[in-house]
Amino acid sequence: MKGRTSPSDKVTILTLQEMKRRRKKIVALTSYDFNTTRLLNEAGVDIVLVGDSLGMVKLGYASTLPVTVEDMVYHTKIVARGNSRAFLVTDMPYLSYQASAPDAIRNCGRMLKAGAEAVKIEGGREMVAIVRALRGAGIPVMGHIGMTPQSVHLFGGYKVQGRKRAQWAKILADAKALEKAGAFAIVLECIPAGLGRQISRAVKIPTIGIGAGPACDGQILVVDDLLGLTTPPSPRFVKRYADLRGVMRRAARDYTLDVRSGKFPDLSHSYS
Repeated sequence: MKGRTSPSDKVTILTLQEMKRRRKKIVALTSYDFNTTRLLNEAGVDIVLVGDSLGMVKLGYASTLPVTVEDMVYHTKIVARGNSRAFLVTDMPYLSYQASAPDAIRNCGRMLKAGAEAVKIEGGREMVAIVRALRGAGIPVMGHIGMTPQSVHLFGGYKVQGRKRAQWAKILADAKALEKAGAFAIVLECIPAGLGRQISRAVKIPTIGIGAGPACDGQILVVDDLLGLTTPPSPRFVKRYADLRGVMRRAARDYTLDVRSGKFPDLSHSYS
């Protein structure tokens, strides 16, 4: 039946591990709503991430920092209803996991109850104890290192990380530590392509790049960036595959002109 997915088609952690072993690239995109999620599944996307980027592209915040646990639970439930084949991961918002392991388990557990199959947390070696605690509670964890948006003020803006030798070494060590702690995959954001390549070769778990070069095991983008919905300019790592801003603006303008001129609705759009 159309829309149904057999168990063998469903992407799981084991699927992602096998894709890395076979050197088959992993495709990931963010999603925040039902219809977009259904379309991404139909397109064959492997990972759907309910990103805390929703704070910027859907809620109008200047950063991801104001996003709450309730925001993420709400959008995870919506996305889960539209998901069929893809592996569903939810971002954990700022201060929902950093304070203590019990806090992390409680908040991450809510995401799994809402329909997520794993959670993503930012940070390297400083998050090892949290990753282990979550794994112990049966919660799969995706790491996120390099340019971590929740640390934007610490970095002094959204800047490439790892260009200096000490930063390069730290990020590499972070990746190895997260793998050892039990993370099943790691997002690498805004780091030199050479570092992305070195990390991808150094760890056995999949690496998902966003501005981390072509050697990563997979790639992720914010879906609004990919579709051209966000306002330019875009980060260097973004490739726009459509211009939906223009399409939507033209459609709304044409509708406005038709309503004001009396062209819409006509008899073909009215009931007798």
